[in-house]
Amino acid sequence: MDIATLVETAGYLGLFIIVFAESGLFFGFFFPGDSLLFTAGLLASQGYFSITYLVILLAIAAISGDSVGYWFGKKVGPRIFTREDSFFFHKKHIERAHEFYTKYGPRALVLARFVPVVRTFVPIVAGVGEMHYPTFLRYNIIGGLLWSVGVSLLGYFLGATVPNIEEYLLPIIIVIILLSVLPVVFDLLRARRHV
Repeated sequence: MDIATLVETAGYLGLFIIVFAESGLFFGFFFPGDSLLFTAGLLASQGYFSITYLVILLAIAAISGDSVGYWFGKKVGPRIFTREDSFFFHKKHIERAHEFYTKYGPRALVLARFVPVVRTFVPIVAGVGEMHYPTFLRYNIIGGLLWSVGVSLLGYFLGATVPNIEEYLLPIIIVIILLSVLPVVFDLLRARRHV
């Protein structure tokens, strides 16, 4: 099953659940959020979805998912760092998110949206660190809108202006994945140089 078929089959409800889970539930880190958002926007340009309903729904999913992650982190607190690894939870992911959050502060909530895996755990870390909720919410809304609306609209406008773009969907998704992984690669290379 290709990603376009998956998005089409998932529909509005499936996309909402996936984006919500990836935004703040610790088991949602493996969802391919960027490529799903782009593909959903592309399909909206072809009439499969209403772009208005799509971006509103995805923005709500991204923002509310992060908020749930924040409250989960606030409730669980530092105990999450001592939790044993399981199928859905790996300590290294939460530690990477913690380093990202420490490095960028509240801006991490915006920047993390564009970094797979990290985007799932940063709101949890913000909750563990008891970040002031109004500050969290402000950055959460900015990041949620930039990511969910921005990536979906990118797919929509490319789909509406580039003829037969669906034929190039797989290479475009590979580029999106590579671009979203680059910050992590650069951080790892920089850390290796300082060792």
